Amino acid sequence: MATAKKDTKHKMSGVRFASAQPDEAHNHVHFEEKLHDSVVMVTQGDDGNFLVKVGFLKILHKYEITFTLPPIQRLGKDICAVPIANMNLKVNCITPVPEGYRVTCEYIAHKEGVLKEEMVLASETNDRACIKVVVQARVMDRHHGTPMLLEGVRCVGAELEYDSEQSDWQGFD
Repeated sequence: MATAKKDTKHKMSGVRFASAQPDEAHNHVHFEEKLHDSVVMVTQGDDGNFLVKVGFLKILHKYEITFTLPPIQRLGKDICAVPIANMNLKVNCITPVPEGYRVTCEYIAHKEGVLKEEMVLASETNDRACIKVVVQARVMDRHHGTPMLLEGVRCVGAELEYDSEQSDWQGFD
């Protein structure tokens, strides 16, 4: 009885590393300096208005958010925030920069979920020129840890409400 011999060849695979020779330094991996998901994202809609995604925030905390808008011809160089009754979002500063406008605002994460707060920016020289900027945040409840903040977002305090579990706690002085 003849037996067929099975092919016992193994497929080999491996990882090839670049040599450490100085003349071959171009073979190593480069990462983008800023990954797109680690910074505040600003996108412009078809209507000319902007959406600013600031990532995950923690409920009842106050944040300083800084982002840059591109130059907007119709607004000119000098712009200001239109006063609106929004207790959770306050524009602190708008500064002209070579890339456009650097906007710094203060935001209080007042409830859980995906929240959108609006601000209106207007030209100081043209009464009819304005744009809407929507700040979008994903607000976590206090039991889900501390979010890793995006570049451009900084926690500046907690707006803690009274909780019987914290009755012995005196807070920060």
